[in-house]
Amino acid sequence: MEKEKFYITTPIYYPSDKLHIGHSYCTVATDTMARYKRLRGYDVMFLTGTDEHGQKIERIANSQNMTPKQYTDKVVTGIKELWDTLCISYDKFIRTTDDYHVKTVQKIFKQLYDQGDIYKSAYEGWYCTPCESFFTEHQLVDGKCPDCGRDVELLKEESYFFRLSKYQDRIIKYMEENPEFLQPNTRQNEMINNFLKPGLEDLAVSRTSFKWGVPVEFDPGHIVYVWVDALSNYITALGYGTEDDSLFQKFWPADVHVVGKEIVRFHAIIWPAMLMALHLPLPKQIFGHGWLVINGGKMSKSVGNVVDPNVLVNKYGVDAIRYFLLREIAFGQDGNFTNEALIQRINSDLANDLGNLVSRTAGMIEKYFDGQLPETHTATAFDAELQEMAKTTVANVETAMEKMFFSDALIEIWNLVRRTNKYIDETQPWILCKDESKKAELANALYHVAESIRIISVLITPFMPNTPAKMRVQFCIEEGEATTWESTKTWGVLPKALKAVKGETLFPRIDMKKELAELDAAIKASQATSIANQQKKEEPKHNEPEYPAEITIDDFCKVQLKVGEVIESAEVKGSKKLLRNIVKFGEEERVIFSGIKGTYAPGELVGKRVVVAYNLKPRKMMGEMSYGMILCAEDGDGKLSILTTADENFASGSGIS
Repeated sequence: MEKEKFYITTPIYYPSDKLHIGHSYCTVATDTMARYKRLRGYDVMFLTGTDEHGQKIERIANSQNMTPKQYTDKVVTGIKELWDTLCISYDKFIRTTDDYHVKTVQKIFKQLYDQGDIYKSAYEGWYCTPCESFFTEHQLVDGKCPDCGRDVELLKEESYFFRLSKYQDRIIKYMEENPEFLQPNTRQNEMINNFLKPGLEDLAVSRTSFKWGVPVEFDPGHIVYVWVDALSNYITALGYGTEDDSLFQKFWPADVHVVGKEIVRFHAIIWPAMLMALHLPLPKQIFGHGWLVINGGKMSKSVGNVVDPNVLVNKYGVDAIRYFLLREIAFGQDGNFTNEALIQRINSDLANDLGNLVSRTAGMIEKYFDGQLPETHTATAFDAELQEMAKTTVANVETAMEKMFFSDALIEIWNLVRRTNKYIDETQPWILCKDESKKAELANALYHVAESIRIISVLITPFMPNTPAKMRVQFCIEEGEATTWESTKTWGVLPKALKAVKGETLFPRIDMKKELAELDAAIKASQATSIANQQKKEEPKHNEPEYPAEITIDDFCKVQLKVGEVIESAEVKGSKKLLRNIVKFGEEERVIFSGIKGTYAPGELVGKRVVVAYNLKPRKMMGEMSYGMILCAEDGDGKLSILTTADENFASGSGIS
């Protein structure tokens, strides 16, 4: 029987000389999904790669006295090495400088031109070189790029245009009829309300002011717009438009494009319009995940807050880092990275829960039975509950994984880990071993723990590719029928007379205070090197933006005000005054606590455009960091009224002056 197909992609990355942990987060998540599907028996195609064209690359290469191709060749080597370090199991790595990709992009451009979807005209508008994006005057925020905050340039040049506006209504209709197309749902609502319904303008899809890109074959003075070039990789990698398009016929449409939320607009609007113009089916889903942030701000090399994944992997191992990234943050939302949270997860979940479970179980089998259980077992009163939980866990993990809820899946698995530890405490092997008549009951108890460990080892395989083998070797479990996903649905796969040999500690416990000092020093050294390299490479006018300084109430005269949209609001357990709000600023989302519960019910706030003190120093409230303050007016009786914009359609993220 032919295997079911599954095609998953990451965005193709801009070839930076140092990808930070935020870039790794996206690729680790995509890899986890690919591994899960393979384990379920799917025929998987996992695509990643590098987006190597554009003015930004050309400028950086020139500043280093290199050709753009020499520069990208050097950097791509480092990216592949990082993916190897993180155990990224991609099936294909595409570079937009690959000959087959260039030729097919030229064919796509020519086809769209021939059928009237591309036409020649002149363009004048604002261009952000780092984002490779054009913006109209009203889309700018404080005169800067609305996506990254950098300076923009006014460009006027002859250009080819793609009739993006022609596909506006079709895209809206498709999204409304396919609510799962763009996830999470907040991303789809944003695209429809903020971009599609206000009206799309035709898109400039060629440039003449630089040379590093795919030449328009029938008009060599023009270079294909980098996003048209880059987005096409999802089909060119499969051989679309070539003599051998068997992979395209096999895997397209993609099951899911996994992308960062800052590039959702390109994937959810431009890419579907291109595919509609080419008469090709759309991908089944686009998933726009959130950012890893530090102190409320997106990681950026120039501000020195990036975290080098190599530093973390060298200290704690790849599986610990992968586990932290996928467990700590709900995929789709922003998540805060801290050294303390990382070490806490390693100590509590990995060392105390999983590592201790494996170590003491193998140790007890060695101690009480010389490493081999007898064939005869006697049931205990606690067996059925453990078996039922194992069965339920598998089903719950499958449900979570189909939605790419990685954190939820790991929560389910660790509930089983903790329940298995509890089972040991309930059966008390250290008491049973003292009574010879209880040996069969003792053997049964240790067997049940070992069988649960076997199932856990399979369930964590997509997340932590190296740990399962280390677990299994301690119980002499060979790769095969006992390590398949289907085997997790059957209790009692291990032989009754199983053998065990206590092995290495899976995750040694870490001294928090000592480790934090060492980790902080290692990360700061890496950040300093990154900043120095960045300053050498980039021209001053293209530096990354400096984020606003953190302030206190006493410094209120320095406050930066922004318009934010409340997308979620909930009561805070244990607080009489606080509401926990998620407020959206353009592509960014922040948690902001506000003491307005006495005046507003949570549902009243959702959808409102509120005024926020954006660069207020973050503070911890109810055990969680709050990043900013929703401004309110207060009358003489203490009644509060939130400050909002008169125009409820005013774009979130807009500055107030």
